[in-house]
Amino acid sequence: MKSLIVGHGGREAALGSRMAQSSALYAFMGHNNPTLTDLANETGGKIAIGNVCDGKAITDFALVNEIDIVLVSSDDPLASGVVDNLIHAGVKVVGPTKAGAEIEWNKAFSRKVVSEISPQSNPSYSFVTGISELDTALSEIGADGYVVVKPLGLTGGKGVKVVGPHLKDITEARSYAASLLDESDNAGVIIEERIEYPEFTIQAMTDGKTVIFPPATYDYPYRFENDEGPGTGGMGSCSQKNGLFPFLAKDVYEKACEITYDAIQYLATHNRHFSGCMNAGFFATEAGPKVIEFNSRFGDPEAMNIMSLFDGDLIETLMSIDEKKLSDKSIRFFDKSSMVIYLVAPEYALGISSSPREFSIDLDSIKSSNVEVFFSSSERQSTGLYKTIGTSRAVAFVVAEDSLEEARNKLEKTIGFTFQGDLEWRKDIGLFFGGSAKPNP
Repeated sequence: MKSLIVGHGGREAALGSRMAQSSALYAFMGHNNPTLTDLANETGGKIAIGNVCDGKAITDFALVNEIDIVLVSSDDPLASGVVDNLIHAGVKVVGPTKAGAEIEWNKAFSRKVVSEISPQSNPSYSFVTGISELDTALSEIGADGYVVVKPLGLTGGKGVKVVGPHLKDITEARSYAASLLDESDNAGVIIEERIEYPEFTIQAMTDGKTVIFPPATYDYPYRFENDEGPGTGGMGSCSQKNGLFPFLAKDVYEKACEITYDAIQYLATHNRHFSGCMNAGFFATEAGPKVIEFNSRFGDPEAMNIMSLFDGDLIETLMSIDEKKLSDKSIRFFDKSSMVIYLVAPEYALGISSSPREFSIDLDSIKSSNVEVFFSSSERQSTGLYKTIGTSRAVAFVVAEDSLEEARNKLEKTIGFTFQGDLEWRKDIGLFFGGSAKPNP
């Protein structure tokens, strides 16, 4: 059996690690990810370095190497139609087509879907296409002085800005929205009400018909501790043993699952092929879940939580998804808490450039533990050291334990004795923030 993962981040490293347990792993990457390269070498697979949005190149690589199943679970390749290319060539693939992935890459479309399947789950919002509409939207939505400004397209988790943590006031929000509207490739912006409740995500796995819901995950999208600083792609994430959180009641979780299921069925009804993971984000409000966004692939870092809990053969699961034979028996999860801590360049998300940072990790010392290491924006050097690529997230440490406290202690201890370098990480992963929620251990 030969499998192919497309992408090069920590998410792909985690997914690839499970695919490599029962197949020869091939990887098509934008840079040489050490985790994926090692897995390919260990299993008899191959790697290719290229443009992960080049559907023709990826399809050619899959055909030449007689790949049995491909997993595409990264936003840009999905929005570029990589899955469409593979399907057209007759290659088995898990992931939505460009039309299916529009629920992520077009926020106006996403809000339209929610307005049809569960209108009460949408926040108040306005779709703005020109400067002349902006002041009206800001005055109506931001009557209390607070709004959220969202670009329509993909921003890697960094384009959404909120009055308070990111923008000083409505005037600054207007300037930011206007700058987005001035961009030639931007068809508009979304102005939304700011909701101050804790957030959670659901990484629903689906073949487009059957949907399996894993434990909820909680992301840490702000750069610094106590949820301060600019937004990021995610500094870490966690899930709790019972599948819920102190702020998340079972009925709210179940309603969020229902909304996610209905979104997947909506896409199917409108002939928009969707398979793989629907990563749905919600606010846990007293009136029920409010939809933040839908992502058409596993989250990064949340995929690592789910893969640390995944109990089964991922290749078998992917094949059942491609064949539309997914069932409750296809996917099981360990009843444990999981935690991901990302190590990042000090300049990450601060708009500051820097030279590559060198660091080392004693991977041999980690092998005897249940901690896993997944590389992201970093490469191995000939010296055996690693270096960062750009100023993004470099490497993630992941573990599943009986409690979040045990998981945090295990990761902090492991990072302390195996990592050397000047990368940074948040020390408060596993505490819960947002709105009326107080930090909980």
